[in-house]
Amino acid sequence: MKNLLFTPYRLNGIELKNRFIMAPLTRSRATSPNEVPNALMAEYYGQRTSAGLIIAEATQVSLQGMGYANTPGIYSQEQIEGWKLTTEEVHKKRGKIFLQIWHSGRISASKVNGLQPVGPSAKIANDTSVYIFDGAPNGDATFVPVEEPRALTHKEVKETINDFRTAAKNAIEAGFDGVEIHGANGYLVDQFLRSNSNQRTDEYGGSKEKRTRFLIELVQAISEEIGKEKLGVRMSPFISFKDMSDPEILDTMLIAADKLEQIGIAYIHLCEADWDDAPIIPADFRVRLRSTFSKTIIATGNKTPEEGHELLSQELVDLIGFGRNFISNPDYPLRVEKNAEITKITDNHTLFGGGSARGYTDYPFLEN
Repeated sequence: MKNLLFTPYRLNGIELKNRFIMAPLTRSRATSPNEVPNALMAEYYGQRTSAGLIIAEATQVSLQGMGYANTPGIYSQEQIEGWKLTTEEVHKKRGKIFLQIWHSGRISASKVNGLQPVGPSAKIANDTSVYIFDGAPNGDATFVPVEEPRALTHKEVKETINDFRTAAKNAIEAGFDGVEIHGANGYLVDQFLRSNSNQRTDEYGGSKEKRTRFLIELVQAISEEIGKEKLGVRMSPFISFKDMSDPEILDTMLIAADKLEQIGIAYIHLCEADWDDAPIIPADFRVRLRSTFSKTIIATGNKTPEEGHELLSQELVDLIGFGRNFISNPDYPLRVEKNAEITKITDNHTLFGGGSARGYTDYPFLEN
């Protein structure tokens, strides 16, 4: 039986040639000091158009939203022009590409962007670090602890929503086929969703329902700007690193999923833990999510092609995301199809930063 990953899929009017998704992967290759996407990044994404859909790396919607060094932005004209290099290269090779837009919130430090971090509440993320590049040996990142955030004022919450709206508009101007809101992994949207990081007493905090408001207002604003059919949301219900443990998060995310269903966005993207002893998303949660959200569901998290096929056959998800395997195998779907050897990541030093092709665009293609 043919693996269902190789079957085409229609994503709200966008035709995907297969169900392999290249998951968003922070690589910190943007050109500083203005965090501009560049030709090297365009080459990297253009190499990976074997994926049915590429979701480009997390891209900050403002300087305030920047949490790590050399991550790209989408809030200036220079950045828009830089991203056009990527979208033109991907589309030239008949690929499809969304841009993940984010705000890191309290997961930041003034050494990254010169600004005090902000969050739903003035509550620091314990035992959490971000990275900068300060001339360390081998060009390695230097990790620095996050700093205590300042709580966003009500006016600033509205301004941040507008930053996301503008970022989505800019992404479409840059040529992306759609955008994904990064609502996972302990960053700003996730911080609003969780009771331990969101201790607000206004309409954006308190009950589970109120904690979904920031996300829903983002979705509504972006849907008005670019169309709901071009919008997805990434969430991570079972990931609690960055001091994000919350006993209410599953119910909160299902409330959010119900609202996203009513709005009619293109997809929900489940970011699942990918380390060896990570929590596994139980089947009952997948069933509850599927019964709540009828549109496309993407699952990403260290899955084998066989595991992906099984989830697709159960109709619990529609698309499968792969991260590390696309880093070191630009033609990953072809290698799976031919049962060829999968190239391993050769040097973890090259995952973040470096500014060169080494460990980025120099991984081999399968010989024909």
